[in-house]
Amino acid sequence: MRNVADLPLHGGHVPAWLAQRMRKLTRLVLILAVEEYGTKGLLERLSDPVWFQAFNNVIGMDWDSSGSTTVTTGMIKDALWREELGIKAAGGKGKKSRATPEELKIIAKLYDLDPEQYVRTSRLVAKVDTVALQTGYQLYHHVFFLDEEGNWAVIQQGMNEKAKLARRFHWFDAETFTRDPHNAIAGLRREFALNTVSKEAMEYQETLLDLVQEGPVKIERELESLKAISKGYRPLVYYKPREPWEKDLLKHYESLGKAELNKKALEFARELSVSNYGEFLLLKGLGPGTLRALSLVLELIYDVHPSWADPVTHPPDPFKFSYAVGGKDKVPFPIDKPAYDELISFLEELVSRHPEERALIRNVTKITKNWKFPEGEKRAT
Repeated sequence: MRNVADLPLHGGHVPAWLAQRMRKLTRLVLILAVEEYGTKGLLERLSDPVWFQAFNNVIGMDWDSSGSTTVTTGMIKDALWREELGIKAAGGKGKKSRATPEELKIIAKLYDLDPEQYVRTSRLVAKVDTVALQTGYQLYHHVFFLDEEGNWAVIQQGMNEKAKLARRFHWFDAETFTRDPHNAIAGLRREFALNTVSKEAMEYQETLLDLVQEGPVKIERELESLKAISKGYRPLVYYKPREPWEKDLLKHYESLGKAELNKKALEFARELSVSNYGEFLLLKGLGPGTLRALSLVLELIYDVHPSWADPVTHPPDPFKFSYAVGGKDKVPFPIDKPAYDELISFLEELVSRHPEERALIRNVTKITKNWKFPEGEKRAT
């Protein structure tokens, strides 16, 4: 399973009257979800972008907004800290994301877990989606969910200002961070993406680790030769373009940004004799530009390639869940306040009852499972 969602960038804010209701409904849904599926089951659902988007729609956020990530995870984080359900959340948008390590230490102490394991995981997940997988999105949001059993999930989001899109990355208990590590992928597919954590890039990873042991001076010399060639210069010996795809490849790299080496990071890698790709990604100073530079050298000089396939699929559309109470921006209809309050009242009564008395909600789920919304009502917000 792998998940990434693309959403258009939206501004604005959630009005106080709606935020108040969102907090109440979020709390109730989380209580019911944990009682029904356990904390691990909740993490599995949060790491499914379709379920997460449906959750967002049910509480009244826009069905296609980038704010569905920042607002909904914020509501969830707040509810998890107020309610003792055996699961907490760290991080958030912008400056809050940088507080993730310290907040994880607090959560780990609360649940008697080793904090360093999760702090490292948080850093590595962020490095994968900014450096190892380059799709033109800059991360600005990172939330880490951790339960008392040590299970975890991450929801992070990147922004592509040029395309005016946000992309959401979902993770869950990844066994490996360097081989198709995401939990499932959904959204708009790019024509190409520099993907060095694909299962198709195993040879690439091994060769890159060998390359960095040769030292930054040699790599820099080879990179400068390639840059000169891309500008039309031709060396007397050593290299000349053989296939048309090589010119297209250079354009792909240029569209992602500059290829510039951080020689200090590479020297550090050499001194430490870094032997696995995960450790390499965690090197201080290793950014997207350095990895692009290394990849360019590997491809055009050593004929070793990453994957250029954008790891995206198209999941079922959760738009129909917007019909629960309406949408903040009036799609498919304005928020129905009386219906919203009645829903909260119903769920509060449900939460207060014995779990065996909750079969009603499952029957309602069966009834609505095959309901389809009128396609004409689906429009951008």
